[in-house]
Amino acid sequence: MTQLSVAIVGGLHADARRAAVEALLAGVPGSVALHHDLSTAVDGTVLRTVRDAGGLVSTGEAPLVNDCACCALREDLVPELERLAEAGLTRLAVVELWDSVEPKAMAEVVAASGLPLTSVITAVDPALLLPYLGNGDDLAETGLAAAPTDERTVADTFARQLEYAPVLAVLDSEEADDEDRALLSQLHPTALRVPIQGQGAPSVLEGRGELRDQPRRTRTPQRAITPVAPPGSLLAAALAGFDVEAAAAAQHPACALLPTDADEHGVTTLVWHRHRPFHPERLYAALEDLCCAAARSRGRFWLAERPDTLLHWDAAGGALCVESAGPWLASLPDAAWDMVPPVRRAAAALDWHPEHGDRCQHLVFTSPGLDRDGLERLLESCLLTDAEYAAGREAWERLPRPFDTFLEV
Repeated sequence: MTQLSVAIVGGLHADARRAAVEALLAGVPGSVALHHDLSTAVDGTVLRTVRDAGGLVSTGEAPLVNDCACCALREDLVPELERLAEAGLTRLAVVELWDSVEPKAMAEVVAASGLPLTSVITAVDPALLLPYLGNGDDLAETGLAAAPTDERTVADTFARQLEYAPVLAVLDSEEADDEDRALLSQLHPTALRVPIQGQGAPSVLEGRGELRDQPRRTRTPQRAITPVAPPGSLLAAALAGFDVEAAAAAQHPACALLPTDADEHGVTTLVWHRHRPFHPERLYAALEDLCCAAARSRGRFWLAERPDTLLHWDAAGGALCVESAGPWLASLPDAAWDMVPPVRRAAAALDWHPEHGDRCQHLVFTSPGLDRDGLERLLESCLLTDAEYAAGREAWERLPRPFDTFLEV
């Protein structure tokens, strides 16, 4: 019996995503790709297709669950994967996510089922990086919402898809230039970037009306073959293994693996790190300029009037999300530290300040044409002045609280 491996491939760049999936199907004999088309959710169902390197194997429909297309995907995906595992004929099941589905949620669903998740891959066309990061349209406006209540934008969805995956399948695009490739490198410097070639043939997902009428094709059992995976190849990356807990920690605002300072081919990444708190009113007044200063910015910060709250900064497409990520460790009693994951304690130790503990401003801005000096001046102007800082914590906590509108306090 063949041991099943599960690899997730996602991304809003549909051509790149399909090219990555086709490359994996061609590289592993007997492998299959599962895809749930959420665009049919308006009709009350989600269309599932299963295909291999030869074409379509089967189709099926999953009913909506709680009027949520992604919920239907979760309910239908695991049983299909378990069926493949029990049959013992499939070496690799590639879960090709629909355009706006984010890999984190699906990775956690697969891992919780006990199935061997061996990789999460986001497929990228470098030439489309900046257009997608700059697209502040709601997914609903572009027909890509995964549920009637989906309020995400194209930019923030794409950013999370890109930054979660440890492997990027990068389309060899003639339209991409050195600036595009530098932007990709700086947005996710720790990712393994694997080149893929585009596929000229039409996607098997085209012509959805025909898919419902096609009969199930019987798959011929094949002798279990261990594929040869050259180091650094997409196939090797798909079978390398994946740690769901480590991936979640790498995205958590308190210990995220943020990019480092860089400047290449006209693309700049500014890492701004300070320990003094922000003045809430001055920072609030500067938000529009800060959001528009870079294609992508993220990190953690603290405000003088709420010194115990770790705040998450997440901006793309000219829109900013600010939310509480819980308490700073310095605000917790010693007894509570035993309940904090080691990776969080290690991250806090790296930022530890003798007076403020792990409280800090750690914001990262990445963009072509970034005005580093102007951005630094603007950020510095938002900090407490010497006189405000000397007034102490009791005075800070009496400052206005404009960020209550973000935090729904």
